[in-house]
Amino acid sequence: MRGITAYGAYLPKARLQKRVIADANAWFDPGLKGLAKGEKTMCNWDEDAITMAVEAYTDCLGKAPGQTPAALLLASTSLPFNDRQSSVVVAEALNLNIADLRTMDITSSQRASTSGLLSALDIAAGGQEAVLVASEHRRAKCASREEMLYGDGAAAIAVGSKNVIAELVASHSQAVDFIDHFRGEGQDFDYGWEERWVRDEGYMKIIPDTVNALLAKAGVSAADIAHFILPTEQGRVPAMVAKKLGIDGAAIADNLLQSVGITGTAHAILLLAHRLEQAAPGDLVLLTGFGQGCDALLFKVTDAIKKQRPVKGVNGFLDNGRPEENYNKYQSFNDLLEKELGKRSEVNKQAYLSAMYRARGLTNSFLGGKCTACNTVQMPKHKYCVNPECGAYDTQEDHPMVGAKGHVATWTADTLTFDYSPPAYFGMVTFEGGGRIMMDMSEVDPETFDTGSEVSVHFRLKQIDHQAGFRKYFWKAIQA
Repeated sequence: MRGITAYGAYLPKARLQKRVIADANAWFDPGLKGLAKGEKTMCNWDEDAITMAVEAYTDCLGKAPGQTPAALLLASTSLPFNDRQSSVVVAEALNLNIADLRTMDITSSQRASTSGLLSALDIAAGGQEAVLVASEHRRAKCASREEMLYGDGAAAIAVGSKNVIAELVASHSQAVDFIDHFRGEGQDFDYGWEERWVRDEGYMKIIPDTVNALLAKAGVSAADIAHFILPTEQGRVPAMVAKKLGIDGAAIADNLLQSVGITGTAHAILLLAHRLEQAAPGDLVLLTGFGQGCDALLFKVTDAIKKQRPVKGVNGFLDNGRPEENYNKYQSFNDLLEKELGKRSEVNKQAYLSAMYRARGLTNSFLGGKCTACNTVQMPKHKYCVNPECGAYDTQEDHPMVGAKGHVATWTADTLTFDYSPPAYFGMVTFEGGGRIMMDMSEVDPETFDTGSEVSVHFRLKQIDHQAGFRKYFWKAIQA
């Protein structure tokens, strides 16, 4: 048996209210008011497809070290680098055993996640474990339909042949160069085609053809499907396709259009994770991915679903949102306007790659040191033990700090130094079990944040070098 063994998700805390987009742009396009219902997930300035992928994997498999699969696949059309494998950055942030790990970035299509899941399942067929993470942070033009509909988010699916919670029954794929939208080389935004054409010639023909072939292969009736997942920004399409296929309307998955938005290639996996939270043993789950063809995967939920739950899951993140009504902040965080950042932003942001490589144990994996002579934990790791009663030389072994609970020892809110979301919070964080370090702090609630506040550490963007097109990552303290 091969199939899904675990699942997880991540949604940014900020939820941009769609009405503020419509209010700002309805003078230009009154039709935007028709899309102004609800909210959509919005990345903080220090979040992107890489940082969200780390969060989704953690929600899926936890923060415990040593849980290294045979392969880590990352699906996205909004990766921050064209020529740097982002899945490797994710692997090091997760402190996986990179000496025995296959990594791959999968991109260039909205069905990259379902195609990646099929590849992961091929690995599982060989008796190994693999994890598919899909993460998306797409930008859209101001006053566009896409700006109203796109949301940010990530999801992760672990697959294997043991402790399977949803067995793969069958799959079928069809490759068709049907262009519903595209983003050309050097372009920042998608160019979409007419919605009715996409609906009638794309969704209503390509998906039914693929699904019917799958059902015939599996020997399953459409009426037996308990969960039907069709990610699309066209709200009526899932019901139309389900009716054409003979799938019960009650099986149609909520596309989360009013609470999340469409998270691009991550959306199919996000919806799968959401439905697995609701699924019962014996349920048949039909997952589709659309983009230059179609992938269709059929899973049967097992009794093991009762014992396997993510740390938070989609529902947990949905309940953890914070309304955001500042449209200017959204535009600024997404680099949609040219903003005067001030003289203090004009510092040398060049990345010294050799130094970054030597320090990657700390910067990428947040590894401290633990003295083998006295068991003292320290941050960062040094040659000498900081315990004044020990002081041993070269006795420290790597000690993962990501899962350690931290508390704020000292802090300041600096309005003079440059920050994309001022004021800049930073200070000393001490960890239970030992170790302390000066850290930046993100997503601070000034009403409740103070000395002694509990924090956890999260992989985030630290600095962006726009001139060189490079991003530096590090760990930040976020209020629990």
